[in-house]
Amino acid sequence: MIPTRVHGVIDYIVGIVLILAPYILGFADGTAAQWVPMILGITALIYSLLTRYELSIAKLIPMPVHLGLDIASGLLLAASPWLFGFADRIWWPHVLIGVLEIVIPLLTARHSSIETTVRA
Repeated sequence: MIPTRVHGVIDYIVGIVLILAPYILGFADGTAAQWVPMILGITALIYSLLTRYELSIAKLIPMPVHLGLDIASGLLLAASPWLFGFADRIWWPHVLIGVLEIVIPLLTARHSSIETTVRA
């Protein structure tokens, strides 16, 4: 299992990558291809800052809810090229990161040491 502290590091990296990917990979064209990953990246950073785990600033969101948000985000990201009609221009970064956002939560511990302390 991936410890929640490691998952937190991954969360912040993925959030930043999602925001920067359209510019780095050349699809910052003002369309859904650009905005879907950017909005999901900003959202991921916000809920990561609010999750009950080691690397947040406010311990509000339980870890299982956070992992569910990650999976939902990954599903939307992976499907977005076809949902929003840009698969003919760019699809692979959305699918690649989307699949990672689905797999990583499935391999992550369901409760952080912080949650365990709070529950005790």
